[in-house]
Amino acid sequence: MIRFLTAFDATVGKVLNAIVLVSSLLIVGLMLFLVLGRYVFGWSVVGTLELVMLFGMWLYMMGALIASRKNEHLVVDFLEQQIVDARLQAIHRALIAAITLVICLFFIYWSYRMLAWGLRRPQTTPALSIPLYVPQAAIMLTSIGCLLYALRDLVMNLLAIRAPAYAEER
Repeated sequence: MIRFLTAFDATVGKVLNAIVLVSSLLIVGLMLFLVLGRYVFGWSVVGTLELVMLFGMWLYMMGALIASRKNEHLVVDFLEQQIVDARLQAIHRALIAAITLVICLFFIYWSYRMLAWGLRRPQTTPALSIPLYVPQAAIMLTSIGCLLYALRDLVMNLLAIRAPAYAEER
């Protein structure tokens, strides 16, 4: 089972990296096109900025999910660095994971409400008529992914509390 989850996580990581790479390239390409079109050729290309914002939302949200996956999101680790006992470090990390899990539950609830509202009262962007639930779906996907990674971190740290030697191997 662990082997399957590890392979699944690696696949998810590759998909997230691909989404971030494609989004980044599209943002840079569209912004370059927008600037060249407007200031070099004198074109007013309608809808380009909407696409940049759409891909930007997916880039930001998938970047946050990658950070959560790698456990490299914004942290204050002063206290953790002061703890020398492996078991106490695991307890500290488990507590942080539990708090993160609770926060992620709120995040899922709020993003679900926003997405449900967007589906009930569909709105679109002015120029290209892109439904607003497309960028909202990125927020929902990220909230679910962050919850799953917080759950993973909680389980791993609870296991490390039981076997402190396991925590040192990580």
